[in-house]
Amino acid sequence: MKIFLAAGLTALLGLATVAQAHITLETPQAAAGGYYKAVLRVGHGCDGAATTRLRVRIPDGVLAVKPQPKAGWTLDLTQGKYDHPQTLHGAAVDSGVREIGWRGDLPDAYYDEFVFRVYLSDSFKAGQTVYFPVVQECGQSVSRWIDMSGDPDAQGPAPGVKIVAPAHEGTGGGHGHHH
Repeated sequence: MKIFLAAGLTALLGLATVAQAHITLETPQAAAGGYYKAVLRVGHGCDGAATTRLRVRIPDGVLAVKPQPKAGWTLDLTQGKYDHPQTLHGAAVDSGVREIGWRGDLPDAYYDEFVFRVYLSDSFKAGQTVYFPVVQECGQSVSRWIDMSGDPDAQGPAPGVKIVAPAHEGTGGGHGHHH
């Protein structure tokens, strides 16, 4: 009987790993050298448990990080040094937000979005994918969305945004920037 239950559970978990079950970014593409509104879509908890904390690691080259406050959730930002100094609007920056954390309660039955705005530095090349590894905590259990291999069958793929060439190449770079 135990063996049968385990097999049934495995089949059930196997069904749960369809693409929609991952934590994903709403906008899958963005141009380097501009602002990007990252909307993390969380459609489920950890194996049925409510999400109590979400942590996002900010990769190198992602600057001017500003999370959007969420009603009922506590925000905490971890600052740190960059591996390489970056340039933002002509000014050198050598540190900034390295991790965003939201603490609250999201029942497994509900869907929610966690939003933050960043500046994608022009050090990113078109065709490159920038990954935002996410650790989802549900009380005692943890789901890690940190695989950056790009393998669609990977366990816990990190949400990523693909860098595309800017629409206006060679316009001196001073136009069309939103602040």
